Amino acid sequence: MTQVATSNTEKKEGKQPVKPTAHFAANHAEIIDALNFAEFGIAPKAQPPAQRGVLIESGDDRIVFSAYDFETAVSVTVPATTPDAKGSSLLDFPELKKTLAAMVAGEPKTVAARTRVSLTGDLLATEHLTVPVTTHDIHEYTQPLEAVPAMATMDAQTFLGQLNRVLPAAGRDDTLPVLTGIQITLDGETLTMAATDRYRFAVAELPVTATVQPPEKPLTALIPAVTLSVLAKRLKTHDGPMGIGILEDDHAEGERLAHRPTPRATLSLGAVTVTMRSLDGGLPKYGKLFPKTCETSVQLDRATTERAVKKCQAVLNAKGLRSVPVLFAWDIDGNLTLAPRMDTAEDAARTKGMPIPTTITHGTDEGLRGGLAAFNPTFLLDALGTFTSDTITLHLGEMKDGQLSKPVLFTEGPEMATQGYKHLVMHVRLA
Repeated sequence: MTQVATSNTEKKEGKQPVKPTAHFAANHAEIIDALNFAEFGIAPKAQPPAQRGVLIESGDDRIVFSAYDFETAVSVTVPATTPDAKGSSLLDFPELKKTLAAMVAGEPKTVAARTRVSLTGDLLATEHLTVPVTTHDIHEYTQPLEAVPAMATMDAQTFLGQLNRVLPAAGRDDTLPVLTGIQITLDGETLTMAATDRYRFAVAELPVTATVQPPEKPLTALIPAVTLSVLAKRLKTHDGPMGIGILEDDHAEGERLAHRPTPRATLSLGAVTVTMRSLDGGLPKYGKLFPKTCETSVQLDRATTERAVKKCQAVLNAKGLRSVPVLFAWDIDGNLTLAPRMDTAEDAARTKGMPIPTTITHGTDEGLRGGLAAFNPTFLLDALGTFTSDTITLHLGEMKDGQLSKPVLFTEGPEMATQGYKHLVMHVRLA
């Protein structure tokens, strides 16, 4: 396809604007579907304005729609009728989408979907209308990140399910950019995703099938959670396999920046590739954060626990108590209740929590009796909502002065070393 300049230096040196030459004919629905995915790489306020354009390259009976907002590069290939000669046009993305919609206005959806649309340079045409679309200077367009070839494949919906479990744990504080990412690690036949905001840590694993010789060491990319969150919405309807490739910056420290590759990860979904720039740095090594042993493991009904947290959070909101935890409280007989923490000792003494049936799967409840475990209700609901099983298991450490001394590990199964998914939640220390 047409080579795209990586800067506007050439234009400053007097390079003439490139004439738009893309030429194709395809169904309206196919073009719209492609643009809807390409939009993932469009930043409405990107500078220069050329970066808000969609690069359309035609030839070999296909069209390639490309978009790049300096962080995410998207490429969508659509079979189409094209001339033998290759061509390219950089069209204004918002105007192109609106014009396409306008050209089938008044038509039934089925008719609009199969309407034949052609592009000749910058002229968009149907049987009823021919309309020019604003173009951008291709010399001002920064070439998208090159996609990383797939190293492994996985089921797209399995990937989506595990991604949605770690997303809630990602940080949202831009002053700590490392914690706003999802760390993706490819190691042999396992893909691991991890996220933390310092108050909780979620780790999810899923099986993959290697398509090339596995690397000698795990490959890792730290992808912005906000990018993956938007992508997750677009994956809801994608069935079948999905490829993944990761490129690390493995050059020696001090090597000239111009010669070092951009760390990135590429997800390939059939005709679509999405390449995402990796954030600088990495998450803390979390292997030692997740406990290997515990004093007591307690199994709870997930739906009952979730209802209890929602009720307690609603009570706190009704009383105007912000940033106040909910309390797991064990009485002297080992029975568990969940209650909102009141702001006075008198109100606390008169408050009765919602009973939660428990099953001890490891240890005894002796160390829990009379103890408390306080949690941010929002964080707790986030954790409960990421599980899919009917029950969850809380792995509890030692109680000191009637309170937990370490974070609580949540798993679906009774084992602490369960594969697939686990969620570590920091408890709140009470004064």
